[in-house]
Amino acid sequence: MQLSVELTLMPLKDDFIPTIKKFIKELRNSGFTVLENPLSTQIYGDYDAVMAFLTPEIKQVFEKEEAVMLQLKLVKGNRSGYQPDF
Repeated sequence: MQLSVELTLMPLKDDFIPTIKKFIKELRNSGFTVLENPLSTQIYGDYDAVMAFLTPEIKQVFEKEEAVMLQLKLVKGNRSGYQPDF
């Protein structure tokens, strides 16, 4: 089963940019389809593979940061090719 995931990482500290950049670079190096915009990052692929990849990546950030929030949206199916038709 294919999966689309939207992630927004929000370290709750003044110097938040390095943490976000490191997280995005890990997503880019994952081998999955990764799309970025100014508000979030999306990752697409097989459900089991994506979740197996994300779980330790999220845990690593949570263990390193004193206070951090992650907004996560999961959509069944690979929506990486979505084009609005209106």
